[in-house]
Amino acid sequence: MDAYLIPAVDGVGYGLLLFVVAAGLTLAFGVGDVLNLAHGTLFAFGAYAAAKVSDGTWLSLALAVLVGTAAAAAGGAVLSALLVPLAGRGHLAQALLTFGVALVVGDLLVGLFGPDELPVKVPALLDRPVDIAGHSYPGYRLAFIGVAALIAVVLYVVVARTRVGSLVRATVDDRDMVATLGVNPFMVRTGVLAAGGALAGLAGALGAPIIGPGPRTADLVLMLSLVVVVLGGLGSIGGAFVAAIAVGEIQTIGVTSEVTQDFAPFLLFGAMAVVLSARARGLLTSRRSAA
Repeated sequence: MDAYLIPAVDGVGYGLLLFVVAAGLTLAFGVGDVLNLAHGTLFAFGAYAAAKVSDGTWLSLALAVLVGTAAAAAGGAVLSALLVPLAGRGHLAQALLTFGVALVVGDLLVGLFGPDELPVKVPALLDRPVDIAGHSYPGYRLAFIGVAALIAVVLYVVVARTRVGSLVRATVDDRDMVATLGVNPFMVRTGVLAAGGALAGLAGALGAPIIGPGPRTADLVLMLSLVVVVLGGLGSIGGAFVAAIAVGEIQTIGVTSEVTQDFAPFLLFGAMAVVLSARARGLLTSRRSAA
C-alpha cells in the first residue's frame, strides 16, 4: 500500500483541479442550460497567463492568477452574449457555436504563444520537495491541494448558503418566477457563465505547473471536465466533486500501477460506462440541480 501513497495523493490533487474546472462547466449547464465546449479554452487562458506572467516571485504568481481569472471571466461573459441569438434552439446549436469558438481561439493561442508546451515558474518556497511518510513530494502540488480544497469549500458555501446562491438555485428551478421578482434571468445566466469562466481561468493559472499550457491542453481539460460533469450528474456541484476525485484517482493510479498501466487509457471510460449503466443521471442528482 505504501507504493500507492504518492499516486493517491496525486490523484486527489488532480481531482481537485478537475473539480474547479468542472464546477464552472456544470454551473453553466445547470443554471444557463448552456453546453459550453469552449470551457477548456478558458482554462488555457489562465494557464498561458501563468506561463507568461509568473517569473518565480509571489507577486508575479498572484498577478498571473488575477490576469488569467479575469480574462477567462470576460471570455465567459462574451460567450453568453454570443449565445443570445441561439435561445431556444437547443444544445446542438450551442455545441456547434462554442466548439467553433474553441477552434478559432485555440489557433490564436497557438499562434500567439507557439506550438510547444510552456514551462511555468513558481516561487522557490513552493518549488521544494516536502516529505510525506518518507516519500518526497513536490511542494507546489501539496500547496495546490490545500488551495483547491479551500476553493471547493468556498464554492459550496456560496452556492448553498448565500443569497447569491439562492438566486442561482431559484433560476435553475423556475426562471419565470425569478423574472416576476424583477430579476433578469439573462443577467443571472451571464453572471454564472462569467463565474464559470473565472473558475476555469483560476484553475488554469493555479494548475499550469501541473498541466502545462500547450496546444492540446484545452482539449484534454474539456474532455476530462465533461466526464466529471456527466458522471457527477448534470448541474450538480456535489456530484462534480465526487466524480472529479474519482476521475483523478483512476487517472493517476491507473497510469502508475504495473497491473493497469497497459490499459490505463480505457479505465476511465470503462468506469464511466459502469456508473452510467447503473445510474444514468450520474452519481448524485438529476439534470436541473445546481447543488
